Amino acid sequence: MALIHMGGRPLEECMKIPKEDIPARIDSPAAVARHQPDFGDASDSGKMAAEYFTLSKGTDIAGLLEGLENDLCQSPHWGYIVSGALTVTYTDGSEEVDEGGDMFYWPPGHTLRADEDTDFVLFSPQHDHGEVIDHVQSKMEEST
Repeated sequence: MALIHMGGRPLEECMKIPKEDIPARIDSPAAVARHQPDFGDASDSGKMAAEYFTLSKGTDIAGLLEGLENDLCQSPHWGYIVSGALTVTYTDGSEEVDEGGDMFYWPPGHTLRADEDTDFVLFSPQHDHGEVIDHVQSKMEEST
C-alpha cells in the first residue's frame, strides 16, 4: 500500500513537504521532532556534501547547465528552503514551487530559478554535485 502525502500524491512522487505535513513523532511543550521516512534513497550516492546557497531574485541556472545530460542537473539533492522561493523544473517539464519552510527532494534531472531572494540548504552526493558545480563555474568563466 502506497503512503499518501496530504497533497494527495503518493509519497514516493512528492518532491517537497511543508513542515506542517511532516508527522510529529515527538510532540511535547519542550520539543517537537518531525520525522518523514522514505524521503529519497542515498544508498548509491557515496559521500554527501552539505551546501548553503543564496540566490538573488530572478536567477535562473538553466543556461549554466547547458552541456550536461539533458541540460539539467543530474545530481539528487535533499534540502530545506530557509527563506524565499524557488521554481524547480524537472525532466518531464513539470514544475513545483519550494518556499521558505519546505523540506524537499530533487531527483536527478532538474533546473531552478529564484522567484525571490532565496537561501537554501542542500545535502548532495559530493562527487556528482561537485561535477555539476565545476561545470557551472566553467560556464560562468566563459561568459566573463
